[in-house]
Amino acid sequence: MMAIRIHRFGGPDVLAIEDIPDPRPQEGEIVIAVEAASVNPVDYKIRQGGFLPEDKLPMTLGRDVSGTIETLGPGVRGLRQGDAVYVMLSPDHGGYAERALAAGPDVAPRPARLDAAAAAAVPLAGLTAWQGLFDHGGLRQGQRVLIHGAAGGVGHLAVQFARARGAEVFATASARDLDFVHGLGAATVIDYKAQRFEDVAHNIDVVLDLVAGETQTRSWSVLKPGGIIVSSLQKPDQEAAAKHRARGTNFRAHPSGTQLVEIGRLIDAGEVRPEVSATLLLAQAAEAQRRLEHDHPRGKIVLLV
Repeated sequence: MMAIRIHRFGGPDVLAIEDIPDPRPQEGEIVIAVEAASVNPVDYKIRQGGFLPEDKLPMTLGRDVSGTIETLGPGVRGLRQGDAVYVMLSPDHGGYAERALAAGPDVAPRPARLDAAAAAAVPLAGLTAWQGLFDHGGLRQGQRVLIHGAAGGVGHLAVQFARARGAEVFATASARDLDFVHGLGAATVIDYKAQRFEDVAHNIDVVLDLVAGETQTRSWSVLKPGGIIVSSLQKPDQEAAAKHRARGTNFRAHPSGTQLVEIGRLIDAGEVRPEVSATLLLAQAAEAQRRLEHDHPRGKIVLLV
């Protein structure tokens, strides 16, 4: 099968198209015939050498896909050959390929409202948003949340999840994306270049930090006592948390078929829609990573297989 692999760390030029053996499912695993794979920041960070040691190479990049089940390994229950599915893959199974190996419990039926490209845009970003808001942030109906980077792959889904949960959503975005984020359900959208978000957002229960750096540091002042900063990037300063009588945590999303089923229900109910800014062919993975890294597109970029 065709796959996009790296044998060394570096720029987009290290991505190579190769013919590799088809995956064979073991106990509890399935093989998915990939129709689309999404491109995430973790992909180019791995490519640059930021996450893995070199002895893990070569590897196939890509953490989420949509497609149809081709082969079922022993012990898989509740799934059938030919089912349309979507999934966040474990780190050792790449999705930039014609076929991908996944653990059965991580896989969920593809939402009926979505085509393959839109479905591929959801798993990693959606689970990051879901777990950040609800598992780590404990966001509940009637609370206030501030989402930084609200027009991006994770952020635009987080805005919709929070609104669907009944939270009041504050969000930061660039000037070009203000109307887009407001249309997703944010009550207040702040142009982070033209306005200080801490002058607008107050008494916040949860800050979902998808930006880090100075933005995270400035976010302590908007929290109410007992509030929390949840970051998908850097660990919040615990001394600052104590000073502001608040909490701070960081996390990495993990695969969950159960949560993808919940997200799929919201999508099919019309509560949530993924934004796909561009689709490219699998062989154009290097160009897709260049765009994501340097252009900061709205929503997601997806590779068609």
